[in-house]
Amino acid sequence: MGIQERKQRERERRRQQIIVAAKRVFSEKGFSKSTMEDIAREAELSPGTLYLYFKNKDELYASLSLRILQYLNIRLEDVKKETDTTPPQKIVAIKEALYDVYQFDPMILINMFHLQSSETLQNLSSPLLEDITELSRNSLNLLAEIFEDGSGRKDFIDKNPASVADIVWSLFTGVVLWEESKRMIDGDKNFLKETLDVAFDIFARGVAK
Repeated sequence: MGIQERKQRERERRRQQIIVAAKRVFSEKGFSKSTMEDIAREAELSPGTLYLYFKNKDELYASLSLRILQYLNIRLEDVKKETDTTPPQKIVAIKEALYDVYQFDPMILINMFHLQSSETLQNLSSPLLEDITELSRNSLNLLAEIFEDGSGRKDFIDKNPASVADIVWSLFTGVVLWEESKRMIDGDKNFLKETLDVAFDIFARGVAK
């Protein structure tokens, strides 16, 4: 291993160390109450070291979304590759893929939903914003392609696939955020899976040919 490669690996290791520490701090204190000093302390690094990797707290917060967006793309790719499923089975596969992404990391997924509707994106570096934008756009494109393929086979109604993909994502986002808000008030009210089942069953009836 050359010196340059060793330095690159060390830099990536340190970056991941900071991200893991940030996730712990954000989980415990919330975004607004967390500081870069808190995260540096958790990572056992100096605050100055953090700024060598992330220009501000917003950028560090947003970086947590990359991993879950990558996983979302992987799961939707899996659904798209399934060619021997009936239309109802395809909708179920989409629902299960999205719920799987939620279970992968609920806190980061919910943070990502809030991030996409906030001004935080304006404070990100161009490379990070481009990564988030590309992964988000690709996930919606995958959903659109799934419905475009189904429409071509007369499995689904002939509607704009991009619009249908937007509806699916809005449905998923809305249910997760609503059920999460109820759970925060009463921890016993955890009906996310049940509500998603009902929502996607109704959606499946609407898009069936």
